[in-house]
This record gives sequence, structure tokens and C-alpha cells, in this order.
Amino acid sequence: MSARSKARKRAIDILYSADVRSIAVREALTAEAKRAASEPAREASWLYAREIVDGVIDHQAEIDEQIETYAQGWTLERMPVVDRAVLRIGVWELLFNPEIPTGVAINEAVESAKTLSTDESAGFVNGLLGKIAEAAGVA
Repeated sequence: MSARSKARKRAIDILYSADVRSIAVREALTAEAKRAASEPAREASWLYAREIVDGVIDHQAEIDEQIETYAQGWTLERMPVVDRAVLRIGVWELLFNPEIPTGVAINEAVESAKTLSTDESAGFVNGLLGKIAEAAGVA
């Protein structure tokens, strides 16, 4: 698994933790930063994980608006918690991180959904991120 894939998993964990515990994402990020300081071997994945989570925090309103606009019949509250985390990261990479190619962002999100969520989640994530990418002109 690449350092960026590990970072995405770590970012999912942070977003998921904040959501489940009903705490601010910034608070979950601070707790993870303390833990990361004691794990220098995982520094490469930590740096990108922090960039992702900071990006999701900075653009959360726009990200959530994109998800709700294109998730036909689904509200964020109705989605599984892990799907929300995966989608927020995927949308951030699509719209706010030009270093990540569109196909990579979508594929990584789909793979995360396959391994961490329900059987239907991978298709849902793929379709939703595809619609957002197409609408944004990054497809």
C-alpha cells in the first residue's frame, strides 16, 4: 500500500472518529497529531493525512453541498458514516487537490468503500464522484 493510500485511510479514520464521537474534526485531528508524534516511522502517511483533513475542514461546506447535490435521494445524515468520510476525501481530492488525477481520486475512494463499508457503497461512491467530477469539468 502506498504512503498516500495509507494517508487516505488515516484521514478516513480521523473523519469517522469525529463523526461517531460527535466532536469537531479539528479536535480529532489534534488527538491524532499527538499520536503521530510518537510514531516517526509513519510520518510520510501522516503528512498527507493531515493535508487531507485540513482541506476537508477548510472546504467542508462546499464539499458537503456537492455531495448532497449529486446524491439523488440521499442526505449526508442518511449515508453510512464511513461513506461520508470516504466521499468527503474523494470530493476534496477531485476539486481542491490538483496534484491527484481524477481517476486516482475516484479509484482510491472506491477501494476504500469496498474494504470499509457496505456491498453497495463502492458503486454509490463511484457514481457520485463520477457525477461531481463531470459537473466540475475534471472528469
